[in-house]
Amino acid sequence: MGDPRIPSGADAKGGVMRADASGWARWLPGLVTLRNYQREWLRRDILAGLVLTTMLVPVGIAYAEASGVPGIYGLYATIVPLLAYALFGPSRILVLGPDSSLAALILAVVLPLSAGDPGRAVAIAGAMAVVSGLVCIVAGLARLGFITELLSKPIRYGYMNGIALTVILSQVPKLLGFSVDEHGPLRQAWGIARQVLAGSTNLATLAIGGGALALILLLKRYPRVPGILIAVVAATVVVAVSGVYGTAGVAVLGSLPHGLPVPVVPLIGVDDLVPVITGGFAVALVSFADTSVLSRTYAARLRTPVDPNQEMVGLGAANLAAGFFQGFPISSSSSRTPVAEAAGARTQLTGVVGAAAIALLLILAPDLLEYLPSAALAAVVITSAIGLIEIADLRRIYRIQRWEFWLSMACFAGVAVLGAIPGIALAIVIAVIEFLWDGWRPHFAVLGRVDGVRGYHDITRYPQAQRIPGLVLFRWDAPLFFANAELFRDRVLGAVAGSPTPARWVVVAAEPVTSVDVTAADVLSELDDTLREAGILLSFAEMKDPVKDKLKRFGLFSHCGEKTFHATIGEAVHAYLAANPVEWVDWQDRNE
Repeated sequence: MGDPRIPSGADAKGGVMRADASGWARWLPGLVTLRNYQREWLRRDILAGLVLTTMLVPVGIAYAEASGVPGIYGLYATIVPLLAYALFGPSRILVLGPDSSLAALILAVVLPLSAGDPGRAVAIAGAMAVVSGLVCIVAGLARLGFITELLSKPIRYGYMNGIALTVILSQVPKLLGFSVDEHGPLRQAWGIARQVLAGSTNLATLAIGGGALALILLLKRYPRVPGILIAVVAATVVVAVSGVYGTAGVAVLGSLPHGLPVPVVPLIGVDDLVPVITGGFAVALVSFADTSVLSRTYAARLRTPVDPNQEMVGLGAANLAAGFFQGFPISSSSSRTPVAEAAGARTQLTGVVGAAAIALLLILAPDLLEYLPSAALAAVVITSAIGLIEIADLRRIYRIQRWEFWLSMACFAGVAVLGAIPGIALAIVIAVIEFLWDGWRPHFAVLGRVDGVRGYHDITRYPQAQRIPGLVLFRWDAPLFFANAELFRDRVLGAVAGSPTPARWVVVAAEPVTSVDVTAADVLSELDDTLREAGILLSFAEMKDPVKDKLKRFGLFSHCGEKTFHATIGEAVHAYLAANPVEWVDWQDRNE
């Protein structure tokens, strides 16, 4: 029967079965799981699905309201997407659904466009889910699963900390029993403070919401205890029994619509297209970044490799399902997936059971959550947002690389000041600038020989290093491209001018140079001409073959001469000494 800890589609060593690797199986991993399903997994999957449902319901409703749509649509955004991911998703126990990391992004688009109309809010959120789904599917089919790796850890921390602050500020008014009209984190903070000072706090609402928040945080210490369920049920019972929803103005969820979500095309106006598309792209980036990290974590834990491109397709299919079945953008859940795992989940059937249980709730008992207080839902969202905050690792980054810490703070400030959508745009811009900066102003070195140490080394690190008279050994630690080509030329000419003896040869130690573009090739050609006019030969050592191939296409091999390209620095030095006899120390031969 096999090891019950290893999901279907993998052998005992964690390798993927042949059926997973080719044909239709690559795109429908859920059917592969079903084909290889083992009977002893069924009881565990059903039990895990029922346990998971107790968390899916309150969390789905809470995140819907945090995203600016009525709570019932959080359940709609859970049912069909779970079924879609069970079919298209490669991870065997990953749980998808509404998520706190997306709430601020969705709200930033929905709130200003819907103008308080719930129908428009649902259509706009659904359209964002469709855009996000299409982006993920296209990116997955194009094998672009690596793109989320472009956001460095400090930048992700800054962005997520900003999102956490935004989500918390959006929920605090519900916890206190009033509303604020201001938009944006700073304005919201000011609006909350003004309302508190004006005495607008509803003490009954605060007591219920604050109690639920405290209980959830307290029970978080015990992973096997369903803290969210206990807090939500307790708050609901208190409100129903005490009647404060009528006498003290405590807001409650009310009766849910009877029945299941139906297929609907989310129609929006032409004026809504740009913000919806922009928001959909932002959601796709954040949701896949979260999903890929969580997916890889569980893939390593369960020894089942996961294709990131198929993960993107699975996430896209789930978002499309959400968009066309009255839902809104979804992502993986770092809080619900561990619940499924701890309950014994083995395969995607756990999510299917959870979806079926929610569907039965809507059909058979839609009034069960009628007295669920909005303050308790706010407590659920705030708790999840607190879980997004990263401080400890930022302290470590501050100690070891301070400028990356300040990059993180810049992203945090961008989200806090500008909002979620501009904040993620700023994070992407900073990521690109960070990437370009490393190549734009790279490290370089003039090399010499150190007695007793093999090879050639940076003379600034080894001041005692000896240099061969008339020879400049220059190393460039980056690809050569349009942004740094002029700097490369200036640094080479600077090294020539700073040579203690008149230079005859310049040898570029090119092993770190992984690429050369057309602009850089032209600069190399101009540099070769400049040096030749001064009676100096330009040559290269340790250049990689793919880079040589580019230079051949650019015509630089014929321009510089094939003999100026050497396999090693030692070979280049020997060629120089053969062509230019100079007095040189005895230890050279010992160190070659």
